[in-house]
Amino acid sequence: MNGASTKKKYQRTPYLIVFQEQAAFKDTYGGAEGSVVLEAHLLKPDTPSDTVVIMMHPIGGGAWLPLPAALAKQGVHVIYCNSRYRGIDNALIMEKCALDLGACVRDAKERLGYKKVILGGWSGGGALSLFYQAEAENPTVTETPAGDPIDLTKANLIPADGIALLAAHLSRNLTLTEWIDPSITDESRPFDRDPELNIYDPANPNQAPYSPEYVARYRDAQIARNRRITAWVKAQLAELKAQGLHNHERGFVVQGTMADPRFIDETLEPSDRRPNYCMLGDPVVVNDGPVGLARFSTLRSWLSQWSYDDSNADGLKCAARISVPMLVIENSADDACTPSHAARLMAAAVNAPQTHAVIEGANHYYSGQPDKAAEGAAVFVEWIKTTF
Repeated sequence: MNGASTKKKYQRTPYLIVFQEQAAFKDTYGGAEGSVVLEAHLLKPDTPSDTVVIMMHPIGGGAWLPLPAALAKQGVHVIYCNSRYRGIDNALIMEKCALDLGACVRDAKERLGYKKVILGGWSGGGALSLFYQAEAENPTVTETPAGDPIDLTKANLIPADGIALLAAHLSRNLTLTEWIDPSITDESRPFDRDPELNIYDPANPNQAPYSPEYVARYRDAQIARNRRITAWVKAQLAELKAQGLHNHERGFVVQGTMADPRFIDETLEPSDRRPNYCMLGDPVVVNDGPVGLARFSTLRSWLSQWSYDDSNADGLKCAARISVPMLVIENSADDACTPSHAARLMAAAVNAPQTHAVIEGANHYYSGQPDKAAEGAAVFVEWIKTTF
């Protein structure tokens, strides 16, 4: 592989990965029932390689982000593959995302001929990569948290040779819980909020910088809210099944999901991040806006991706189960992942040889920062050269 000093030309080739699946009901919009179609991009430099980096995010959309192209410009072969849930996660099942990633890994090896595969887990793709690798190394999952049969022990998932966590947060269930607004104590009245737990309410007697005692109380209330929603979800599913409606679903809205005290208190996990801001914009607006985390959900999807206790794709639990080399690239101005995300994932991955790097001044997406994307790519390239 060549270093950052030599910029390579590369060709981008869009292609499809299609496989058949038996499912009790359809949970994606459009397309033939029983067929799963994944949209992928192969970024192939002029430099030959037997190694490819595969990137997948649960809801995709990253094929045109700065990092995949920056890697290809430095001679790395990259596949960005969208899951079946491209662009929308209200019915997303993490176990099915693992199957989608497995289909891409198999296609890369068997059709495209790559001998080594490295999973590039950017943002929410980090926990998906960890979940996939944990199940590929030692499969245990035979059903979703809702009890629907998805047997990963018989899926013959091909283990990757390494994992790179790139500005990766803990996982969808843990991150939502740390971001959810605990001032909502009754989901049927989401705009009647407890002022002492509403960090966006000027009348809250607790204002930033927050005391350790207040933060501890706040965190406990966040976990409690996640568990209340989970209990309601399980009750709804049980009621449907008791009526013989085993494949029926219910959609619901979750207000107030972007209220992490770290968004507005710079003293909590200090970093170079922009104050009073999050990766989606003004947190006061985003807290109830349409793009907030987990805003629209369904019963099975909540349990699979958002439930604090039930998700099989819990990043910390999955990190403890992997054994391949792991690179962790942390961005010091990340407006989504504060420093404890990388630290906790590394601490959990007790069986994985680790390399850690910090890209100073880089934001979550490398937005407007092509130099920082190139710097992160150079770290990635060096790790590949020295590790594989």
